Amino acid sequence: MNLIAAVDRNWAIGRGGRLLVSIPADKQAFRDGTVGKAVIMGRKTLESLPGGQPLHKRTNLVLSRDPHYSVKGAVVCRSVEEALAAVSGFKTEDVYVIGGQEIYENFLPHCDTAYITWIDYVYEADAHLHNLDRDPAWTLEQESEEATYFNLCYTFRRYRRK
Repeated sequence: MNLIAAVDRNWAIGRGGRLLVSIPADKQAFRDGTVGKAVIMGRKTLESLPGGQPLHKRTNLVLSRDPHYSVKGAVVCRSVEEALAAVSGFKTEDVYVIGGQEIYENFLPHCDTAYITWIDYVYEADAHLHNLDRDPAWTLEQESEEATYFNLCYTFRRYRRK
């Protein structure tokens, strides 16, 4: 499976249930990478999306412990195991874990590729992704040229599990 996220220098991903920043090229890369694929997210991530609605042209899997939670246009799973079973018919390269923090933590052991938009800035944050640069099980396989959005510098990185 794949993981996709935007992180700052401290591997922060969000604050108050929101992304740290919205970079158009990052949004486009996310769209291009996930359309036609399965995306796995937590309930809070779903609710942070525009209109709190599932992403169009994707198979949306939402994890929630609430036995009564349901959402039109998404498959609601109650556990990691249930979500893994729900995506078992997909090629592993067609499944993307898209957040938030707890979902990333629970699915990271099942991922072999991570697509990271690395932002050269430090934000105030309350949600983080595991730092793959410090994890000997992961290696930085590819990095784009540095790009800018106003005064922010960022790169697109691809990590692989060794």
